[in-house]
Parts: sequence; structure tokens; C-alpha cells
Amino acid sequence: MERFAMQKLLDWKEDPCRIPLIIRGARQVGKTWLMKEFGKRHFDKCAYINFDHNKRMEQLFSGSFDVERILRGLAVESDVEIGAEDTLIILDEIQEVPSALQSLKYFCEDERHSYYIIAAGSLLGIAMHQGTSFPVGKVDHMDLYPLSFSEFLAATGNGRLLQLLQEQDFEMMTAFKDRYIDLLKTYYYVGGMPAAVNAYAANGNLKNVRRIQRRLLSDYEQDFSKHAPASVVPRIHMVWDGIPSQLAKENKKFIYSVLREGARAKDFELAIQWLSDCGLCHKVGRVTKGGIPLRAYRDIPAFKLYLVDVGLLAAMTDLDARTLLSGNAIFTEFKGALTEQYVCQQLLAELDRMPYYWSAGASTGEVDFVLQHSGQVIPLEVKAEENLNAKSLKSFVDTYQLRYGVRTSMSDYRRQEKLVNLPLYAISRLLEVCDSMAVTTT
Repeated sequence: MERFAMQKLLDWKEDPCRIPLIIRGARQVGKTWLMKEFGKRHFDKCAYINFDHNKRMEQLFSGSFDVERILRGLAVESDVEIGAEDTLIILDEIQEVPSALQSLKYFCEDERHSYYIIAAGSLLGIAMHQGTSFPVGKVDHMDLYPLSFSEFLAATGNGRLLQLLQEQDFEMMTAFKDRYIDLLKTYYYVGGMPAAVNAYAANGNLKNVRRIQRRLLSDYEQDFSKHAPASVVPRIHMVWDGIPSQLAKENKKFIYSVLREGARAKDFELAIQWLSDCGLCHKVGRVTKGGIPLRAYRDIPAFKLYLVDVGLLAAMTDLDARTLLSGNAIFTEFKGALTEQYVCQQLLAELDRMPYYWSAGASTGEVDFVLQHSGQVIPLEVKAEENLNAKSLKSFVDTYQLRYGVRTSMSDYRRQEKLVNLPLYAISRLLEVCDSMAVTTT
């Protein structure tokens, strides 16, 4: 399969000011495959070292941080003669040896050579919160997520439909919207975890897909007990198991009492932080105002919690294939929870934007997502079906004197004064649409 992150890695390689790169992401989102494939395609040699349960690497990095000494050890471990110009060095699960993470600083500062070094780890965020010495300012970061809907189209042989999306040919997309909608339904079920997408692309067997998703969910739950502090594990399970019911509510704000009667924030803060740090959930905070910068108007105690992948959310709720094939039921299951999960996932994976949400203090008004782009606040309302009602969105635009607002639904692309409707299957084109709106509403 093709990952769009490959181009980001190529840009990194060609950057004359390149420094070591760290790839972050949940387990099984494809970090190892991506790094190895990048090495295979764009380097003469690839020195791959896995730090998981590797006593030799613990010993190597317990000594001095002399770059030449470390390189000799990495060459022996990988059985690859490492050259500064032709070799990609991959340090996988680097968080298992904290001193190796610290050593990246010395590679960055080495004036003799500029080595190509990529590190990755599923639990890097957790390691950093545990006090691991981190080379601040000496490494670049890249987040890797499950396959986006665009990547799913490419992986399932729908390259021409993807091309229409990328060209923003909305007239042609509308003509083929039935195909986009059918594929979007499938994506809600399959999701973007590489193993699940590969299984579906191989023969279209949805039972195999669900079997893989349940195995992934089981693996994640085993990780809780293996890597989290014992005192926090039961609460991690409670938060994890409670995400579908939280998203099923009309008001999707995270409510602690849904997990346990009388529960308070301090009871579950560490559990939520742990799940967020290892990339298994995304914490979307509330803002109290549609102003720049959005971060200045965060209401820190209020947030929504989304899962890493829409397919895993469907698996956790036992959504079966029959529901997938019956009309538009999949889009309205759990009061649109799958649709909001899908949109959140695309904003992160396709647009590299961590969104917020807005809700009125004294009324039921709410805008599902709010993000910042080119100095503008973009309110985004999510509708599961062909629903063009946007009372809260219009109110938000008027109250904060914004140029425009965006609604995403199953309706076709259309512009109505200061509002635009973007089809759910075209959410990847959000920023381009916003740029065109900004020009015409100035």
C-alpha cells in the first residue's frame, strides 16, 4: 500500500538542514513498515535496529555518547556498514532504551557528518512523561495515523476516484457520489489500520477484517497491563471501554460519571493521559470563543475523547456487516458518533490539524469542530446524513464575525453566501475549499 507520509520522509531526506526524525504513533499504524520501505526505496543501505528487549543496545548506550563509538555498535548489531551519505539508520522502539533517545542530540550536533536517522516508538509519549531525558530542539517529529480515507481509496484500487478528490472536481464527484458513499461506508467498517485494510484489499472479506480488529483491540488491552502502572490499569480499561458510550451521547463532552457514579476528573486524569500519550485516543478540547489564537480560549476541563480509528470504534460496538449494507444506517448509528470519529481522524491524518470544539455556555448550541488556518477560525459542523440545517454554525459565524463556516454532510458540494457544504467523502479538501472561500468572502 502507499502511505502519503512517504513524501514527508522524502522531503526530510532532501532538507539540507535535516536533523534526526522521530515518528510517533499508536502500535500497528505502520511505523516500522514505513521506515523500512523508505529505506528500501531511497537508500542504498538500511541499518535497522529494534530496541525492544535488546540488552546489547542497553549496554551500548550506557557508555559514552561518542558518535563514532555508537555507530560502530549499530553497524555490528545491524550487520550493515553504515555510511553517512548512503545509509538510513532506523532505531525502532527507541523508548525502550532512554539513553538512546538522549543520544540523538549528539548526532544532531555532530559537525563531521549528517547521518540519516529515523527513530520510532509506540510508547514515546509515555516515556517522555516518565522523565526520560528528551533532546529538545535536536529532533524533528512526524505523527503517523491509520490510513486516511484518501489512502484507503488508493489501497483498494480506486485511484481514479482519489484523483477526482485531489483535483477538487466537485461536478464529476457528484456524478459518482454513490460510489464514494459506498466506499465511505466500507471505510467506516474497515477503518485505516494497515492490517485491516490489507485484509480487505486482498479479497473483500469483512469477517477477516473484524477478526483482525478484535485481535488489535485485545493486543492494546494487553499493553495496558504490560506497560501502564498497575494502580492506573483498571481506570485505563474503564476509560477505553467507555469511549463508545461517551460518543453515543447527544452531547459528546466527556462525562466522568458515565464511567462510574460519583467519579471526578482527578480519578481518571492519568488514565486519559496514558491513552492519549500512546496514541490510542485523541483529546479534543473545548474553546469558549471563536478567536485567534484558539488555544488562548481553551476551556481545559472540558473535552471530547475520540478513538484512534473509526474501524476499531465500529468493532468495539459490534457493528456488523449487515448494518454496513443497509441504506445509510451506518451514518446515523450512535447519533453520528462514527461520522464525528471519521471527521476527527481525517483532520489529523490528512490535514495535520488538531481541532477543538465549541459549545455555548448557556444554551444547547455547539459546533462539532473548530480549527485554525491561515489566520482564520474555521467552524466545522458535522451532519451524518443529508442534513443542511446549520443553526449553531450560522450563529457561531455571526457572533464572532467570521468570513465563512463549513458544514460536512452527505449532501453535495454547494456554497450558500457565508456557508459551504463539503461532502463527507471530500473532507480531505477542507483547507483548499477554505482558501477559496476566504478569497471570495473578503
